[in-house]
Order: sequence, then structure tokens, then C-alpha cells
Amino acid sequence: MTIVILLILTGILLLILEFFVFPGITIAALGGIAMIAGGIYMAYASLGPETGHIVLVLTLLLIAFFFILALRSKTWRKFMLKTEISSQIETVDEQLIKVGDKGITITRLNPAGKVRVNEEDMEGRCPGQFVDPGTEIEVLKVHKTHLIVKPVK
Repeated sequence: MTIVILLILTGILLLILEFFVFPGITIAALGGIAMIAGGIYMAYASLGPETGHIVLVLTLLLIAFFFILALRSKTWRKFMLKTEISSQIETVDEQLIKVGDKGITITRLNPAGKVRVNEEDMEGRCPGQFVDPGTEIEVLKVHKTHLIVKPVK
């Protein structure tokens, strides 16, 4: 009888660990299911069908109880991610920067980097080539989040 109880309790513990600690189908879930099934099988085989039915019902109730207890427990809130993202995407003010405006590169455009146009620092992209810092550039296109530029020759 002790081995049946130990198998079932260890199987339930492995299922709870699988559910909350390492999600996905892993060895813990398969081992937990195998231990619970083995414990119930041993109860039917060694203790008879009446006791086997009782063990089966008690095991199902115990599994439900532990999962409800684990889901309601406030200890899981310690593991939850509570950070909020308050940053915003830097957008281009189309009133200040227009096609044809000139500026300089702040960082290397490799092919993207920082550019300064009309005293505004923005992300600039120069497709197809690399541009060194301090190079004079011209705006070809204005997008919401970046500028397409080319070096002035």
C-alpha cells in the first residue's frame, strides 16, 4: 500500500512541476503519468477492484485539488513578469524634415545609424552602401520611423 501512495504522490508532484516549472511535454510529465498509472494499476492488482476504484477516484480528486491549489496560490505571482514597457518609437516629424534636406551622419550607417537633419537626430538608412560618421547626407525619403538618405558627393 505504501508503494502505491508513494508512486501516486510522486507522479502528482512531477505533473505539477511539469505544469508550472518546465512547461511542454518532457520527461517529468511522462514520468508523472507513468507513476500515477503504475500506482493505480498496482492498487487494482494487489488490493482488489473495490480498493482500486477508491484509489482511482481519490487520485483524480487529489490531482484536481493540487492543481486548483497551485493555480490559486499567490506564490506564483512572485514568478510573474510585472514590468511595463513605457518606451515609444521615435517618429519623424514630417513638418521639420523633408525630401532634399541636408544633414550629417552621427554614427556609421551600416546601412542604418543615426543622422542629424535640421538639428533633429533620427535613424537614417543608406541602402546598398556604408557611410562613415561626419559625412554630409541628403534625405531621399521620409518614413514614419526613419529616413532614407544618400551621401552628398
